[in-house]
Amino acid sequence: MNDSEKTITQVQHKPVLLQEVLQFLAPQPRKVYVDVTLGGGGHTRAILTTQPDCTVIGMDWDEQVIKTTGEKLKAEFGDRFIPIWSNFSKINTALAKHHIHKVDGILADFGTSQMQIAGTPGLSIFQDKFLDMRMSKGLFKVTAQEVLKTFSEKDLAKIFFEYGEERYGNRIARAIVEFRQKDQLRTTKQLAELIENVVPNCKGSKIHPATKVFQALRIYVNKELENIQSFLVNSLKVLAQDSRLVCISFHSLEDRIVKQFFKEQEKNPLVITKILTPKVCTATPEELEYNRSSRSAKLRAINFNI
Repeated sequence: MNDSEKTITQVQHKPVLLQEVLQFLAPQPRKVYVDVTLGGGGHTRAILTTQPDCTVIGMDWDEQVIKTTGEKLKAEFGDRFIPIWSNFSKINTALAKHHIHKVDGILADFGTSQMQIAGTPGLSIFQDKFLDMRMSKGLFKVTAQEVLKTFSEKDLAKIFFEYGEERYGNRIARAIVEFRQKDQLRTTKQLAELIENVVPNCKGSKIHPATKVFQALRIYVNKELENIQSFLVNSLKVLAQDSRLVCISFHSLEDRIVKQFFKEQEKNPLVITKILTPKVCTATPEELEYNRSSRSAKLRAINFNI
């Protein structure tokens, strides 16, 4: 077991909005479901346990997740669990390669798990690692370090504003360009310290001043918003009659895309839909007590009759 595998297995993963996922996905006997963001496997395990006669396909773009979580679930549930290494944006082609063309429900949790943060170099502000940030080195070529090294001040500021909603984006981008005239930003510690020196002192804040910039770079490097848009469109190609799509978002950019897509499907003459969450679903006070990761989670669900 290498260092990355050890880190992944040591991190405790708590799936968010677990009861709400089961409520809105409503797994049924002899039906097939896809968890396109397998991660630590908490949602998948709950689906398989709650409905012992269903099958779950667990997808993830992180090959290490398939090797660790995927192997554990396969050993536990046998043929009822099917692991697939793929980017969820290509859900239709990924399933077709395994001769699966229709499924009865899809779950997508767009959050970055603590397991992924711990196991992916550059994602954690508090681990001094190379600024990589790629969730899958096999699927993505450009690292965050290359972005910081080569992008113009204007383009960097645009990334920080659009993907991180960082109000000090211009100031941070200017500082990065000035810094790289003398040296290169290579590690998370270098970037975090630079931002700490640029952003006005936020005493009492529980959020590190570099959080939004790290989020923006992660989203950009992994093409997360584009992947979500492609996933939503391609999910329609594999959803069967009377099927459900459940999506969990963690910030406004993701949630906005999902909300808009659901509204568009209500007007789509080719499908009959019912939005199951007229108001976005969030964590209960009880869940917030034991799982801080759920504080930003937003769940939306829709039923399709295609």
